[in-house]
Amino acid sequence: MPRGRAGHRKTRTIRVVRRETFVALLVVVVVLGSLAAYYGMAYYGMALSAQKPSGFDSAEIYANSSRSVVTIEGVRLEAVDTGTGITTTWVGIYASGFVIEYSGSYYVVTNFHVVDSLVNTTLTFSNGDAYSGKIVGVDAYSDLGIVAPQAPPDELYPLELSPSSSLRVGEPVVAIGNPYGYQGSITYGIVSQTGRTISYDTGSGSTGYPIADVIQFSAPINPGNSGGPLLTADGKVVGITTAGITGAEGLGFAIPSDTIIRELPSLVATGKYTKHSYLGIQGMDMFYQLAQAEGTNVTYGVLIQKTVAGSPAAQAGFRSGTTNIDIDGQSYLIGGDLIISINGTRIVNSDSLSTYLERNTLPGEKVAIGIIRAGTYIVIEVTLGTRPPPSS
Repeated sequence: MPRGRAGHRKTRTIRVVRRETFVALLVVVVVLGSLAAYYGMAYYGMALSAQKPSGFDSAEIYANSSRSVVTIEGVRLEAVDTGTGITTTWVGIYASGFVIEYSGSYYVVTNFHVVDSLVNTTLTFSNGDAYSGKIVGVDAYSDLGIVAPQAPPDELYPLELSPSSSLRVGEPVVAIGNPYGYQGSITYGIVSQTGRTISYDTGSGSTGYPIADVIQFSAPINPGNSGGPLLTADGKVVGITTAGITGAEGLGFAIPSDTIIRELPSLVATGKYTKHSYLGIQGMDMFYQLAQAEGTNVTYGVLIQKTVAGSPAAQAGFRSGTTNIDIDGQSYLIGGDLIISINGTRIVNSDSLSTYLERNTLPGEKVAIGIIRAGTYIVIEVTLGTRPPPSS
């Protein structure tokens, strides 16, 4: 019996020790968990601070800007694949725009691809009031559309345009728009890069036409965001959201405000803008393997594949590629001129070529283009032309 009691006491003691150890461990876990949560939240707060610099208040920007953003709606005829063939049908359009003031009048800025052939254009403001809109100017090459709102002045709160030339890569921005019909949505991101070139799909089976000097940013955008403003910390517009890439995250594009500022007088006065300069080449970005095949140590620039017949480049005597080669499954023409500078400015790739022409030149101007031809650097003077209509 004593042994039995002793054994029983020993068993109870072990149970008590286990319970106390568990309680002690639980206390340690709770304490460590609290510390982890505390420092985790502190780290998270620091991360948010790192993402959103001090002085950048997206809530304040939204409060001051959202009433200037409108929903643009209408219909247009589009070709639709029914599975049994192509038919033309009326398609509803739902997108964004924002109010500006120019020369004493109010306008709504949006994208060309939003208002192109649009019928029954209506503008709905954040308070729900809706009015008709009249399309007064478009430019496909900059994806710009200008609409005159048939609304009373007390509905119109214009945003201010700020020069996009001062934008820095990494600078925070917000996009406001109406993705998938969710009116007045805001997203946050940074400027990922400037001076991009994107291609607008005409829907006619062609590869589209290039839109130069575009801002790349990381704020999420979706269908319906097109035409909305891209704003910086001071609440001023530096771009118009124009496109995203299906399936990609944090990869959006915007037309820079400098383009709006440059084209607005012509779009309002004449309904169009015809001062995009034109060189007339088809080129490929140079890279290491292509440079090796070309027999040059220059690994940047734009290698001319073809010149367009009758274009300024053809008239100036630029040489097209002559020999077809294959690199990693991609076909290239080598033997043509390699463009590496314009007026002394280094041309790194097709983006920098298109951006330089868009920002710094006009049709009829002469430019000095530096090229590598058969291993020799030469400069050719070219008189730029005017881009032909996109349908050409």
